Amino acid sequence: MANESKPSAKNAGVKNNALRRSSARLAAVQALYQMDMTGISGAAVVAQFLDSASREDWLEEKLVEFDKTLFGALVTGVSAKREGLDEIVGASLSGDWTVGRLELVLRRILEAGAFELTERTDIPPRVVITEYVDVAHAFYAGQEPGLVNGVLDKIARSFRDGEMAGSAAARS
Repeated sequence: MANESKPSAKNAGVKNNALRRSSARLAAVQALYQMDMTGISGAAVVAQFLDSASREDWLEEKLVEFDKTLFGALVTGVSAKREGLDEIVGASLSGDWTVGRLELVLRRILEAGAFELTERTDIPPRVVITEYVDVAHAFYAGQEPGLVNGVLDKIARSFRDGEMAGSAAARS
């Protein structure tokens, strides 16, 4: 059919960029976890992940080529600000939960999400929350993605409430 619409190159590029950023977030959480397991510094892990041959050894699955700039910013930023991020995450947990009680991968997901919400104001908070809920789904099949959603939503409302209120009004 001659009239079938094909995805425009622009739309394909936007989708590819979004996929590259999503892959960067997943790789960053894996790198942060790997740092914990090996004791290797953030800079060394970033260098190893950016080397595609080394990355294959670190990752269980092949990722879409990820956004290297975002990946590096996440790994180095979370590493440098971990103590403050843990305070932010801890203040957003409910009940008797503490950051220390969180499983390590879950903790790294929340730290990376908190980092983006507090430091990367160029990214809409709803995008950050959705992205890290998706990352949580890559690791967990239980209630953990819901916990990530709730904690990051609370952090977003604490640090970027105007944007959260604006997006809620736009949906109404």
